[in-house]
Amino acid sequence: MTKIQKIIVAILSVLALGLSIGVGYEGLQVYQHWANHPLGAPLPTSAYTPISLPPTWTALPYTPITPVSGTPLCGGPRAMNILLIGSDTRGTDYTYGLADVTRVVRIDFVKPDVTMLDFPRDLWVKIPYIASHLNGQDHEKLNQAYLYGNPGDGFHYWDDPSAGPGLLALTLNINFNVHVDHYIAVNMKTFIKMVDAVGGIDVTFDKPVALSHNPDLQAGLHHLNGAEALEVARDRADGVFSRGDYQNTILCALRQKLTSPQVVTEIPDLINAFQDSVQTDLSPQVMEQLTCLGAQLPRENIDMYNFPENLFTGTRIHDPVFGKDVFIWKVDFNILQNYVAEFQAGTWPDDPSDQAASSPTTSLCQ
Repeated sequence: MTKIQKIIVAILSVLALGLSIGVGYEGLQVYQHWANHPLGAPLPTSAYTPISLPPTWTALPYTPITPVSGTPLCGGPRAMNILLIGSDTRGTDYTYGLADVTRVVRIDFVKPDVTMLDFPRDLWVKIPYIASHLNGQDHEKLNQAYLYGNPGDGFHYWDDPSAGPGLLALTLNINFNVHVDHYIAVNMKTFIKMVDAVGGIDVTFDKPVALSHNPDLQAGLHHLNGAEALEVARDRADGVFSRGDYQNTILCALRQKLTSPQVVTEIPDLINAFQDSVQTDLSPQVMEQLTCLGAQLPRENIDMYNFPENLFTGTRIHDPVFGKDVFIWKVDFNILQNYVAEFQAGTWPDDPSDQAASSPTTSLCQ
C-alpha cells in the first residue's frame, strides 16, 4: 500500500466504530482491490512533537498505569490515545475553524476495546503561547486552542507543525493531564461527504429533536443524509450535554452502517470522500495496527463517556479579547483530572470516593 492509501484506510478504520476503529473485514477485503488506485496527494502527517514551554508553564506529568496482563494485538502498544477533533470550518481546508467536537479515543490493544471521552467546548482553560498575541490574555475557551494553533491569517500562535491539533493536545495536557499519542481532525464538509458516501444513516430518537431548520424530526426512526446528520450532531437547543447524546446516536449509527455488509460496495466512494480532507499525524505503522485491530474488535467493546453533568455550572466571564461577557462552564478541574486518570487507566468509572455523588454518562453502541 502507498502512504496515502494507508492513511485513508486508517482514518476509515478510526471513524467506523464511533469515530474510533473498525471498517471490518469485508471492507478491508474490498479495499484490497483499490490498493493500486491513485488516491491523490498525501494528507498532512506531521507528528505532534511537544516543544519547550515558557518558564511559567509546566505540563502535567503522565504516569502510565500498571497494565493488565496479556500481549497487545496487531503489534500495537498496550493502549493508544487519539485526539479526535470535529472542526466547525465551513471550508474545505483546516486553516481556520474552532474545535466543535473534542473527544479523546482510548484504544486498548490488550482487551481489546475502544472508549471515548467528550470534553465540553466551553471550558475556560489555560492555552499556552497565546498571551503574547492577546495582550497578556492566557485563558480562552477550549475550542479556541485549535483555532489559535492553525495557520490562518491573524492566528497561528505557535509554529509547531502539528498546528491546531498539537496546540489543543497540549492544552488538554496542561489543564487535565490528558496524554495524546495521535490526532485526527475532520471538518464539517468531510463528515457530510462521508455520510452521503454510504447512503445515509438510520437513527431512532426517543423524543423530538429540537431543530430550528428541521421540525419534522419527531420521535421514531429516521433516515438522515449527511447534512441532516451534521445538523443533529450540532444541535444544542436542549443544551450541550444533550448535544453530546445526539452525537453519540449519530456516531453509533455511522459505525453500524460502516460495519454492515451492504456498505462494502460503497467503500470506493467513502475513500474518495477523504482525499485531501483530513488533518492527522498517523504513521504507516499506526495505520496498519488500527486496521488490523478493527477487524478483530467485538462490536460490544465500544463505550462513549461524558463527564457527570452535575459537576458543571453555567456562568459568564468577561473576555478581554472579545470585549464582552461569554458563556463558560464552571467546574473543579481537579475532579475532571481524576476522571481523566480513570479513563486513561482503562478503569472508568471506578467511583472515586470524592465523586461518589456524581454519575458519569456512558453510551453503548448496540
